[in-house]
Amino acid sequence: MNNSIVTEFMILGLTQKPELQRILFIVFLFMYLVAFLGNVLIVIAIIYNPTLHTPMYTFLLALAIVDIICTTSIIPKMLGTMLTSARSISYGSCMSQLFFFTWSLGAEMVLFTTMAYDRYVAICFPLRYRTIMNDHMCLALLSITMVIAVTNSWVHTGLILRLTFCGPNTIDHFFCEIPPLLSLSCSPIRINEVMVYVADITLAIGDFTLTCISYGFIIAAILRIRTAEGKRKAFSTCSSHLIVVSLYYSPVIYTYIRPAASYSFERDKVIAALYTLVTPTLNPIVYSFRNKEMQTGFRKSSHF
Repeated sequence: MNNSIVTEFMILGLTQKPELQRILFIVFLFMYLVAFLGNVLIVIAIIYNPTLHTPMYTFLLALAIVDIICTTSIIPKMLGTMLTSARSISYGSCMSQLFFFTWSLGAEMVLFTTMAYDRYVAICFPLRYRTIMNDHMCLALLSITMVIAVTNSWVHTGLILRLTFCGPNTIDHFFCEIPPLLSLSCSPIRINEVMVYVADITLAIGDFTLTCISYGFIIAAILRIRTAEGKRKAFSTCSSHLIVVSLYYSPVIYTYIRPAASYSFERDKVIAALYTLVTPTLNPIVYSFRNKEMQTGFRKSSHF
């Protein structure tokens, strides 16, 4: 239920300096196009290539779709505010943006854990991989991911909808995110902060821990590989995956584990860019473009 007097918000964006805005517009437009087109290519390649219809690529397909939704729900509006003086966003549009971003945030974290578990089974139990990661298991893991993501998003968006916004209505951020919205609330936000903290502990820290445990077992298995070349390739893949995962989890944990009163807008806008744009841009490069099977899939899909 909307208890607010405010009917629209003003989004300040990343910076108020015109000369810096032009540079940032070019940088963010380029990164958005790389993220969007890269993830669209992944979706097309996996859908149109039966050889890629395996658990690993099914999860990668889901990750690409989540990244498309995440970036598209935020970046086009941000780029629009940089180009024009129209910085307003309606209350309803702000809540919609919040819902889709929070959904993609939860889905991405659970998917990273699911993908790490898939690789753990593939490397540590190669002979039992097809038995363990069958179609039913894949469907169950994707369903769990969806349920967790939707529940997380509904809870936080619903709690924000209960708040009263009576002014000011200026969001010192480049999109509608929970911390800057809580700072504008005229009503108590204690329950919101508690639920954000609980979600950060269970989803962010919990998933990050499970992901690191999976990669720990994977690294232990890699150390048993006898050939130096095999070790080098495996470590290269693992290290790049862990860097991307850490780049995503670290700023998310940092942003959401703190109370709204300690939110530093100038610093935290830069941090938010890491999980809204940088990671979705890196995911196609790290998980797909360096993968020989995906490269073959890209070539095959180009004939359609």
